[in-house]
Formats: sequence, structure tokens, C-alpha cells
Amino acid sequence: MFQFLESFFKLNGTLLDEKDAMKKFLVVGLGNIGEEYAETRHNIGFKILDSLAREEDFIFETAKLGDVGTFKVKGRSIICLKPSTYMNRSGKAVKYWMDKENIPLENVLIITDDINLSFGTIRLKTKGSDGGHNGLKDIQQYLLTTNYNRLRFGVGSDFGKGKQIDYVLGEWNQEEKDALVERYERINALIRSFVLSGVNRTMNEYNGT
Repeated sequence: MFQFLESFFKLNGTLLDEKDAMKKFLVVGLGNIGEEYAETRHNIGFKILDSLAREEDFIFETAKLGDVGTFKVKGRSIICLKPSTYMNRSGKAVKYWMDKENIPLENVLIITDDINLSFGTIRLKTKGSDGGHNGLKDIQQYLLTTNYNRLRFGVGSDFGKGKQIDYVLGEWNQEEKDALVERYERINALIRSFVLSGVNRTMNEYNGT
């Protein structure tokens, strides 16, 4: 009973005990909830955070508007969020957790798929258009700006005319699954660099690799 109440108050208060806002970070992986979407290209944001959770040894708990987990790196506190609002309504969850935990915009990182990049390519940017991505479009509407950090993961564009939705909601082939193992490791290192060294140095080191 005590553990239940402790968890309840934790999730209804704040998750991060850090008082300095500049030492708090929000890393959001975009995706769709449900087993039918779990292994799809569109859910790469969820999969990246699952990999990070294994490496940093934290777990996700179901909370308001998403599953959340926290870890620390050298005095910085990070909350990871997998929104439960479905991809096209991601902005509500992002804004809620930014406000709840008092996390500044410059300390937010959104991770998403990108059909305009070849498979496995990673590109970190501090601003830009939504590129036709409905998740990013919704985030932009909630944040009232296009100036937020986003990490785009290339899923390629090996699809015919009119088949884009089928492609991004399709599952990885075996060759891609094998290659993702190394990609996860690279992105986990990128996230730690973003937290510790800042976005500009991280872009210089990791973009296009």
C-alpha cells in the first residue's frame, strides 16, 4: 500500500527533484501506442528510448499523457517521454511535461522518423519546418514556435507513389533490424552529448553519421 501511495504522489507531483531548470531535460520519442505499431518505422522514437532505458537502467511508468522514465548524468536530470496521445497529437504531451517539470525549451529534444533521410542517417537540428510530419506539426502548434531541438532518424523512402503511409507503418526488414543495434548505441551517445555538451557541439560531432 505504501509503495502504491508513494508512486501515486510521485506521479502527481514532479518527477525530477532538481531545482535548477537549466539542469533538467526532456527527451521525447514520438510513436503510436499499441502492439500493432510497436515494430513499425514510425515508432523509431519509442524504440530509441527503450534502448536508452536499457543502457541507463531505468524503467518507464504510465503517467498522464504518456509513459515516463528518468535518469541522471553527471548532475543533469533527464525525463524521457513516450506520448500516449498517438503521433498526430504529440504536442499536448510535450507541452504538459515541459510545464509540469519546468523544463526550458532549449533543453527539450524530440526524436522522430524521417523519410527524407536514408536509412540510419541521424540529423540533429535546432529549428525547421515540420517537413510534412504530423507529430512535429502538432508540437509546433502547442509550442508556438519551430525553434525546438529535433533529432530526425532516417527511415528511407523505398515506397511507390501513394504508399508512404503503408511504408512508415510497415515493419523493419531483417537487415534493418540488424543495423539498428549499432544505430541505437550511436544515438544513446548523442543524447548524453546533448545533455552534457549542448546542441551545437553535438550537431558538429554526430550529424550525418
